[in-house]
This record gives sequence, structure tokens and C-alpha cells, in this order.
Amino acid sequence: MNTMYVTMAQILRSHLINAAMIPNRMKMLPCLGVIRNKMMSTHKSKKKMREYYRLLNLDEGCSADDVRESFRKLAKQYHPDGGSTTADSATFIKIEEAYRKVLSHVIEQMNAGQNKVEEAEEEEEKFKYKTPQHRHYLSFEGIGFGTPSQREKQYRQFRADRATEQVMEYQKQKLQSQYFADSLIVKDVRQSKEQKITQAIERLVEDLIQESMAKGDFDNLSGKGKPLKKFSGCTYIDPMTHNLNRILIDNGYQPEWILMQKEIKDTIDQLREAILVSRKKLGNPMTPTEQKQWNQICEQFQENITKLNKRINDFNLIVPLLTRQKVHFDAQKEIAKVQEIYETLIKTSEVTDKNPNNTDRGEGENTSGAKTRFFNWINMWKFIKI
Repeated sequence: MNTMYVTMAQILRSHLINAAMIPNRMKMLPCLGVIRNKMMSTHKSKKKMREYYRLLNLDEGCSADDVRESFRKLAKQYHPDGGSTTADSATFIKIEEAYRKVLSHVIEQMNAGQNKVEEAEEEEEKFKYKTPQHRHYLSFEGIGFGTPSQREKQYRQFRADRATEQVMEYQKQKLQSQYFADSLIVKDVRQSKEQKITQAIERLVEDLIQESMAKGDFDNLSGKGKPLKKFSGCTYIDPMTHNLNRILIDNGYQPEWILMQKEIKDTIDQLREAILVSRKKLGNPMTPTEQKQWNQICEQFQENITKLNKRINDFNLIVPLLTRQKVHFDAQKEIAKVQEIYETLIKTSEVTDKNPNNTDRGEGENTSGAKTRFFNWINMWKFIKI
């Protein structure tokens, strides 16, 4: 009897459990349908996205620049207004749709990857061990670990390393300013300073001109109130530039290269004359002491010629005509010319000593002696000018 009751209870309990599970299964059916629809839509969207990539001749994982470049190439081929033989409006519409979908897909992937990186960094920051700020870490700028004496040694080493880095940084900046003076930063600073100085000078000059006009300093000019004479000699030259140059020339101003040319000419004449005078002071033939003096004079002359050649380099950079450029002077050749001039002078003096002027001689002999001396001096000055 008891066995029958137990069997009946088990049967009733199984029926009750099945009856209770039926509503839950009914509730789960719509959820399963939604999941299945989502999976199907996802599969379709992936398949469609692959089709879009295929239309653009791209692979998944490409960048946004690759997408734009591919769209430009395809647009040149299939755009109706492109004039290409493969132009097709329907194909271009498909390509444009694929371009928009793929570009948005690539941008979404990039943003998702960036968000994942940021989340990973945030998670790492959360689990990162943070050192407690105990009181003994407040000294020595928080440098080092261990006992106070050990931390003091580590802090001293840290200060030495920091000072070394500062010295290296200073030397680096110094070398950059010395050897990389043409860099953009240095140029900008230099140009700004030059511009400020130029503007200040222009304001000062303008103020001085206005003050002089107010005082009447320009009232005594001969051309006051008269127009400037226009330059009509050459139509290819700006009249304003010509008039400005003419005003400067009339008032005694000269271009820099002309002044430098005159300076070079005067300097070489002075050097030639000075070394010739020094040679005259020494004997013929020279003693060993005089030979040493002559060697010192020649060395000084060579140094002066080197400086003059540097000046010639500056002159050649600013001279406007190639035909006006100068060549370097050779110190050895100049010394040899001075020796030749000195020997010519010695021979001339010997001839003069052998044929002294006599009062009893006629005027013809005096005239011929004067002519000889005149031609000798002409030859000597030819050597000096060469």
C-alpha cells in the first residue's frame, strides 16, 4: 500500500514539474527568435561588408587613407562626368555606397581599438601598487630606499647625475647655437631682433627728417619745390631707384664695393712702398743680422698680404660685375719684384756715380743725362705698379 502511494506521488510530482516548465519555455521562445535574428543579421552584415571591401579592392584591416585613395582611383574610372571609357553611373553609385560603409566601419574599428587601449590602461592604473607616503620618504626628495644613511648616499649620487645631465644639456645648446646657427628657431629670433632694430632706426630717421623740416633746415636747397628729373635714358631701370642713386652720388655717397676697391688699392701700394723702404735701409750685400731683419720683414709682409687677400674675398662677394673681381696677391712674387726694383736702383746709382755732372759739359750732355735718369725712374715705378 505504501509502495503504491509513493509511486503515485512521484507521478504527480513529475506532471506538476512539466506543467510548471511549459510557461517558462513559452517565454523563452521569443528570446530565442531574437537571438537567431540577430545572428542572421550579423552574418548578413559581415557578408555585405566583405562585398563592400571587394568593390573597393581592399582587405579588412586597412586604414582610412587607403580607403580614400582607393575611392579616388575608382571614381576616376567610373564617374559619369569623368570622361573615361569605363564610366558607369550604376557602378559609381555602388562604389560610393561601399566607400561610405567601409570608411565608417574602419573608423569604428579604430575607435574601438583606442577605447580598449584606454580601458586596459585604466585597469592597469587601478591595480598598480601605490607606495604609501610615510614620513621617512619626505626627506631627500623621496629618492632611494633603505636606512637613512643609505638613502643619503643614493641622494648624493642622484644629485651628481642630475648636475652632469644639466652640464651636457648646456653644452648641447651651446654647440647647436654655434654650429646650427641657420636653424629655424635661431633664424626666427635673429630676424625678430633685426626687424625691431630696423623699425626703431626707421622711426628715428623719420623723426629727425620731420624735425629738420619743421626747423627749416631744407629751405636752402637749390631744388626746393621743383620736381625731380625723370630718368629717360633706359626704360628697363626703375626711375625711382635711379633717382635715389643719383641723389646719393651727388651728395658724395659711394657703393660699398667701390670704397673697398679703393681701400685694397691703397693698402697694396702702402705695403709695396713700406717693404721697398725697409729694403733700402739694409745693406748690399746684407750681413747675417740684416738678413734676419729682412726675413722678419718678409714674414710680416706675408701676414699683411694674407689679410689683404681675405679682404679681396669679401670684395668679390659684393662686387656686382664678374669682370671687376680681383685675384689674390702672391707675397713671394711681390718680394721678388721689390728685390728687382732695389737692384735697378743700385744700378742707376752706380751709373750716376761713374758719370758725375760737370759744369764744363754742354747742354746736350746734361739733357741726355736727365733723360737717362727720367727713363730709369719710369722703369722703377713700372715695377712698383705691377
